[in-house]
Amino acid sequence: MGKPTGFLEISRETPTRRPVSQRISDFLEVYNPFPEEKLQAQGARCMDCGIPFCHQGCPLGNLIPDWNDLVYRNQWHAAIDRLHATNNFPEFTGKLCPAPCEASCVLGINADPVTIKQIEAGIIDRAWDEGWVVPRPPRVLTGKSVAVVGSGPAGLACAQQLARAGHAVTVLERDDRIGGLLRYGIPDFKMEKRFLDRRLAQMEAEGVVFKPSTNVGTDVTADEILSSFDAVCLCGGATQPRDLPIEGRSLAGIHFAMDYLTGQNRRVAGDLIDDSAFITARDRDVIIIGGGDTGADCLGTVHRQHCRSVHQFEIVPRPPDSRALANPWPQWSNIFRVSAAHEEGGVREYAINTRRFLGDENGRVRALETVRVELKNVDGRTRFVEQPGTEKVYPAQLVLLAMGFTGPERNALLEQFGVELDAMGNVKADPDRRTTAARVFTAGDMARGQSLIVWAIAEGRHAAHSIDEYLMGRSDLPRPLDHGNLGRPFA
Repeated sequence: MGKPTGFLEISRETPTRRPVSQRISDFLEVYNPFPEEKLQAQGARCMDCGIPFCHQGCPLGNLIPDWNDLVYRNQWHAAIDRLHATNNFPEFTGKLCPAPCEASCVLGINADPVTIKQIEAGIIDRAWDEGWVVPRPPRVLTGKSVAVVGSGPAGLACAQQLARAGHAVTVLERDDRIGGLLRYGIPDFKMEKRFLDRRLAQMEAEGVVFKPSTNVGTDVTADEILSSFDAVCLCGGATQPRDLPIEGRSLAGIHFAMDYLTGQNRRVAGDLIDDSAFITARDRDVIIIGGGDTGADCLGTVHRQHCRSVHQFEIVPRPPDSRALANPWPQWSNIFRVSAAHEEGGVREYAINTRRFLGDENGRVRALETVRVELKNVDGRTRFVEQPGTEKVYPAQLVLLAMGFTGPERNALLEQFGVELDAMGNVKADPDRRTTAARVFTAGDMARGQSLIVWAIAEGRHAAHSIDEYLMGRSDLPRPLDHGNLGRPFA
């Protein structure tokens, strides 16, 4: 694949980022355009490696060596055909996926891996520019109808696949706009919403009906849904945030990350939000508890709101700069990474635990009492042990809890559909994404738990196959989760 000697002659290169002083004054995307000739050179680095472990690293089973080679050979139209064969929304994954494929790249054993994610983004950008991405309505309608509950990446992928198979698909979303986490959880500096909107327009042209502001379980009951549709797919996500129930939690100024990000995303979208209801970091000392992607999204947002200072806390130790012996290739590389948001400022604190929140006379948070911790084996179990003498108080007038999610919300939707939950509190599903309720399927984080966008799209596509097979007795839609990477450690 690619140029036989490309990986020896060409170094890894990725797009530059706009200057920090410029980008923190707006919510536009961070990265500068990447010239196509440089993308072709990066495609040339893809090796003829015999066994492409990047396939094993990608839940979608993306045909990565194929389109790397096609980009190198300037065959862009063929490249987008290969990319769309496995991925409905490569512009979403090209911007938001952490790229486990690159962690599995054979070249990454002893060198910098191929820039797979950037090549993917470049292919879809070129395809949109050239007008190659067009609606693909079905040639024949089946007369069957499907309700998809939730419009995140899993729900959208499931809906598009089913619509292309000829079914009448309606997507029900409780928010006032379609998109789920893509709409209100992802800041525009990571993905401007115009990229989402153009896909939604394509899907509408393919026959998908979108119904926002429809809270299933409240505005419409499960019985009403089941009586109106031949099948249902639950794609509501894992939206129950992990809390920190310690002393002072009820103080004003302590918020879940998604509540904070949603407000800013609404303002960027043009919504008029009263200042009294808007969470802002302006001129405040901010503490973000949680070091993952959501924490980084909060970090980039507080910079753009012009906070006074910001610290990001993580209870685990700082990851190493390179793979540890216990974390060999082709596993997901647990290494220290610097995102665009981290480049913009702030202090990252590792191995730190918050003991309690301290408030002022008005009932608002003013500081956090913390202590350093160390991972130790205690009675045969690994635990975080406090280190005496490391106590410290950090000033904070805004605290954002970004510690992940514990599964789907326990609400009327799950109760009315009567689906069982598994031991982790997620919707129980078999390998074909069937729940324990008749005619009800599920996909994405609602069944898997908090995970990656590529897993959501893969599960949505897989559920679409199973629903199509259930409705028609057979299906020509792909089954992406059959390619052998179920249970990958990064999932």
